[in-house]
Amino acid sequence: MTRAVIRRKGQITLPREVREALHVEEGDDVAFTVEEDGTVVLTGLKSTPADQAWFWTDEWQAGEREASRQAARGEGTVYDGSEDFLDSLS
Repeated sequence: MTRAVIRRKGQITLPREVREALHVEEGDDVAFTVEEDGTVVLTGLKSTPADQAWFWTDEWQAGEREASRQAARGEGTVYDGSEDFLDSLS
């Protein structure tokens, strides 16, 4: 169990291991859900800039995972520079 002290105005500092478990850092939001039995669930909410939201869609992330698996298997082509890459598209 990890503990924190409630300070003036109801403020607490989340211990490092809690922040890591929630995957949150300074500037992120958290949500509190109070269950019927009085249990409180804390959920980390990552803020994503609107112009980067496309990257976090399920479809895009599935593609990222597949690309990582291919790279781990040594598949794909490595180019010496952007010109070589662009030439390969012709």
